[in-house]
Amino acid sequence: MITIRKATINDIDLIIQFIKDLAEFEKLSDSVVFDKGTISENLFGKVQYANCLIAEYDNEAAGFVIYFFNFSTFEGKPGLYIEDLFVKEEHRGKGIGFQLFKECTKIASEKSCGRMEWSVLDWNPAREFYEKLGANGLYDWILHRLNADKFESITG
Repeated sequence: MITIRKATINDIDLIIQFIKDLAEFEKLSDSVVFDKGTISENLFGKVQYANCLIAEYDNEAAGFVIYFFNFSTFEGKPGLYIEDLFVKEEHRGKGIGFQLFKECTKIASEKSCGRMEWSVLDWNPAREFYEKLGANGLYDWILHRLNADKFESITG
């Protein structure tokens, strides 16, 4: 049985492990640089910058999703951005990823979001999953990133 629940501060070690597992799957382990205090504060502190849901399969933690809200000026509405969606390898193919995605869709609908967005690596088989759900790849858009170590060179 699949259960989706809102994460609590008591889940922080589990969330950290899921993030590390996802990074390993994506071959990006070297990119994980946060510490427990930073991730705890940003997920569960006074200002919560993101939300986390935990998926359990037969009472065992099986996956998670981290999402936050953004805004579309073109639509004049909020959007929901999925930062991470991950299911442990031994639990894939059981519908857990779909249930996590479905819960995000429900939240987006309740918050009157105009759309949901996320990024997926071009080699990730999850692309098929998303396309079957009706998602469109935005191949004419290029994602840009400016890391914090570059901020000072711009701000002076």
